Amino acid sequence: MENIALIESFSEFKDNKSIDRVTLMSILEEVFRAALKRKFGSDDNFDIIINPDKGDLEIWRNRVVVADGEVEDDNEEITLTEARKIEPDFEIGEDVSEEVKLIDLGRRAILALRQNLISKIYEHDSTNVFKQFKDLEGEIYSAEVHHIRHNAIILLDDEGNEIVLPKSEQIRSDFFRKGDSVRGVIKTVELRGNKPAIILSRTSPVFLTKLFEQEIPEVFDGLITVEGVARIPGEKAKVAVDSYDDRIDPVGACVGVKGSRIHGIVRELGNENIDVINYTKNEQLYISRALSPAKVTSMEIENFEEEKNGKKGRVNVLLKPEEVSKAIGRGGVNIRLASELTGYEIDVQREGLEEEDVELTEFADEIEDWVIQEFKNIGLDTARSVLETSVPELVKRTDLEEETIIDVQRILREEFEE
Repeated sequence: MENIALIESFSEFKDNKSIDRVTLMSILEEVFRAALKRKFGSDDNFDIIINPDKGDLEIWRNRVVVADGEVEDDNEEITLTEARKIEPDFEIGEDVSEEVKLIDLGRRAILALRQNLISKIYEHDSTNVFKQFKDLEGEIYSAEVHHIRHNAIILLDDEGNEIVLPKSEQIRSDFFRKGDSVRGVIKTVELRGNKPAIILSRTSPVFLTKLFEQEIPEVFDGLITVEGVARIPGEKAKVAVDSYDDRIDPVGACVGVKGSRIHGIVRELGNENIDVINYTKNEQLYISRALSPAKVTSMEIENFEEEKNGKKGRVNVLLKPEEVSKAIGRGGVNIRLASELTGYEIDVQREGLEEEDVELTEFADEIEDWVIQEFKNIGLDTARSVLETSVPELVKRTDLEEETIIDVQRILREEFEE
């Protein structure tokens, strides 16, 4: 058979690509009909018989016998003389089926046909991969490190699909070598040209939610629901959980005895510190729980008419002096996560502020806002609280230069000397 090399390539594609026999036959017929149409002007009178498993392919052209000299369309009609060369007893008006060899199409047409076939099969394969992973958006997926770039890690799954883990979607402490298995959540799937771009994320809050579903049976079974997640990947997270069954303690079930249940999740996330709290629709109680481990004395909530920067309101929280730094957390992490989890802008105020003390915000004309914020981030929001902390300690706990701190303390000290 003249087309044996071409036919063998069909089997090769079938073996390497996830294409079922019926689909492959459909693609083959589409490709060959396009070639016939280019060669003969029409493919309506051609029958194509394909058996990709055995490597068989036959093309038959059907024409009507007409009298010599009366052919108007030589693709659909054949003279009686030519017909009787095929079979001597043909008569005018009868149908003649004649096999067309691929070699008759010409070498250039065969090369173009094969290239078209390759393109169609890869296009089909890419479309299938896109649909497969589009359905997996938001789900946990595992793949193996294939190679490492400066801005991304390229992964391959068991079927050879390429998955990208960008630097921006990696936890800061992540360190992988070639061959390592990596878990993350499928964040986005897009078709770029004809190739699917599959993006994996380990920093998404959805990844933490899915880890709870995967690692904690009650969450998987729906007995406990994850109502909210706020994360600073690799550092700290707050997760609000609830249960419709009063007999189940959702926090206890998620954490386990001495943290046994949540330990696997913490380890997967590079020792990310995870606070699990009970969800409630009581906003004051929810905000108080979100600010854990600080104990809130009282609060005032102001709801916005419309959301501002993703926040539905502002809350002023009153705390005892020793609780302020707990509420804010190191570098402002705790209050930032509480704000993200609850959807409120949270301002903390010190309870029982001494008359001779002054809030730092009163010095806004003399001290830059970002400098004041640096002190507030570590729980120091009054003049005396800054003055009572040594310069070396302030240098250690903030991002401020020693010279700046000394200058701030001088301004604050002058206030009391007056």
